[in-house]
Amino acid sequence: MTGRMPRYAPPTSWRARSDWSRADVDQWGTCVIRQIDMRSVLCLVALVAVVASEVFFKEEFLDDSWEKRWIQSKHKDDYGEFKRTAGKYFGDEKRDAGIKTSQDAKFYSRAAKFPKSFSNKGKTTVIQFTVKHEQGIDCGGGYVKVMRSDVDLADFHGETPYNVMFGPDICGPTKKVHVIFSYKGKNHLIKKDIRCKDDELTHLYTLILNPDNTYEVQIDGEKVESGELEADWDFLPPKKIKDPDAKKPEDWDEREYIDDPDDSKPEDWDKPEHIPDPDAKKPDDWDDEMDGEWEPPMIDNPEYKGEWKPKQIKNPDYKGKWIHPEIDNPEYHADDEIYLYDDFGAIGVDIWQVKAGSIFDNILVADSVDDAKDHAANTFEKLKEAEKEQKEKADEEARKKLEEEEKNRKEEEEKKKAEGGDEEEEDEDKEEKPDKDEL
Repeated sequence: MTGRMPRYAPPTSWRARSDWSRADVDQWGTCVIRQIDMRSVLCLVALVAVVASEVFFKEEFLDDSWEKRWIQSKHKDDYGEFKRTAGKYFGDEKRDAGIKTSQDAKFYSRAAKFPKSFSNKGKTTVIQFTVKHEQGIDCGGGYVKVMRSDVDLADFHGETPYNVMFGPDICGPTKKVHVIFSYKGKNHLIKKDIRCKDDELTHLYTLILNPDNTYEVQIDGEKVESGELEADWDFLPPKKIKDPDAKKPEDWDEREYIDDPDDSKPEDWDKPEHIPDPDAKKPDDWDDEMDGEWEPPMIDNPEYKGEWKPKQIKNPDYKGKWIHPEIDNPEYHADDEIYLYDDFGAIGVDIWQVKAGSIFDNILVADSVDDAKDHAANTFEKLKEAEKEQKEKADEEARKKLEEEEKNRKEEEEKKKAEGGDEEEEDEDKEEKPDKDEL
């Protein structure tokens, strides 16, 4: 067989390819079967991947049934109240409704269990939600906490253990995204500074935790930070430590420059910094007995040169800055499963807000980035444009209203000034006209 056969293409007809041998036919048939089998395998792998992905928790607050799923903590009796609302600006009121903090200067603590718990062993974990600080937040949290399934939601509070705390936190100049992981009983804060959004629009926060011990943080679907867990958190002790037995040699000279030994201070260098003013004269009315002995005031000495210092020259014995040698840290033990949690089973909002008005919505916990993207496309992306358009329209109307009020205020001031001027002229006319009695 001399020519290359096209994939899956049988001979046009057995008569047309009468030059094919039995071996050619067998080879062609085997090739077709193998290619069909390979496509079947690839399709099966893709199907398994789709089936294997799972959404563990999804909350869109579409109706009032959320109150049954989200347990109000009773750890304190004065927690703030969440109310379901879409806020001032939205696309579809039902779809875009979330739960809003409604009382100023309050703690809020409410949480929900997952339908079933899960371990993220060997899986990607995606935590995603939207939050809108419609009130123009000045100080308060906007984050969520993801916890174990055995957490007591009726006693959920600030000290309740959690696996992950993620989301924005704003107070004065601090505007950051928290990414806190619990590891071996201790909460570890990210060492990087991730700035959050601080406007009055809805924003999407996404945390991706991968089984290769890497992570990614997204805001509004765009990556804002990523890296390795071990590098960006202090989960483990350092790999290297300073050698406790190493000491800087006594003759180690770190001075790059030294005083020139051949340089000497000029004989006329030393001059006083201040001298009596030669132009000053004793006042004529100065009484030595009453005022004391007169002394002229002091002025800066133009000949003063300051403290003398010898010239600097290169140090011939300079060896550079001594660097403490390091050794492997015996306390360091690598961990390939820093990312791993054996039990995810609940999520909650536990925050303090000075000024209420934040709306939480579109909460998702899944093991597929694609599922998270699809959920955002059907919720956040549809809200974003409508909300922005309505907000800009409202801002423009408010601007025009302020301009009109300012214009009216200035016109009123001008009117009062004009009326005041007319009254002054009338008073002057009255003063100029003599009374009849005077005539």
